[in-house]
Amino acid sequence: MIPGAFLIAGGLAGLYCGPAPDPGAIWTRWNLDPLLLAALAALALTLARSRAGAAAVAVLAVAFVSPLCALSAALFSARVVHHLLLVAVAAPLIALAWPAQSPRVATPLLVLATGVLWAWHLPQAYDAAMADKGVYWVMQATLLASATAFWRAVLAPGQPAGQAGLLILGAYMQMGLLGALLTFAPDPLYEIHRQAPLAWGFTALADQQLGGIIMWVPAGIPYAALGALVALRGWRQLQGRPT
Repeated sequence: MIPGAFLIAGGLAGLYCGPAPDPGAIWTRWNLDPLLLAALAALALTLARSRAGAAAVAVLAVAFVSPLCALSAALFSARVVHHLLLVAVAAPLIALAWPAQSPRVATPLLVLATGVLWAWHLPQAYDAAMADKGVYWVMQATLLASATAFWRAVLAPGQPAGQAGLLILGAYMQMGLLGALLTFAPDPLYEIHRQAPLAWGFTALADQQLGGIIMWVPAGIPYAALGALVALRGWRQLQGRPT
């Protein structure tokens, strides 16, 4: 561990971003894992030639480098924000920066991405990922990869706008359904978040309910923005204008 304001997560046991922070220490908890920073730099060299690629790298930096990483060790609701940044913001931005060359069948990819997201929110899988760095990175990689594959298919040039819009609606509906189930669950589901939310003024159940509401309601914003993008593309195609 480096003394002072920053922590290198690679030197901490268990949780990737370190132990759950207290509210007074959260802004000192930047993650300067050298391997992570190198990976982000390599991704920036690959994708940052476009605005979408640069934005994707910035979003990933917020998710993994900023204090959000440490906060997600304390609060399930912060982990939900982290996952939303991956699957609903960074992944479509990567898809825009690295577009598919032709339309693809996207429904199986929606099923895959949905299965991955739901599987990692099963209590046993979630707690295992939060307690072990190797499993944690399997979680992050599979969430981002499956979502990116889905968005590359949905946002591929030539993908019919109506079909793309229905796929985006389906992606949001499965996210909202998962959020609703978490919101109305009668008991806390995740052992890793049983105690830490108390320091932040939440019970474990209230934190879980907040996370579910974030999945259910604010998560619709990026999906609506992407739906508007494909609608604009469709309109331009009808007008014979470049997309």
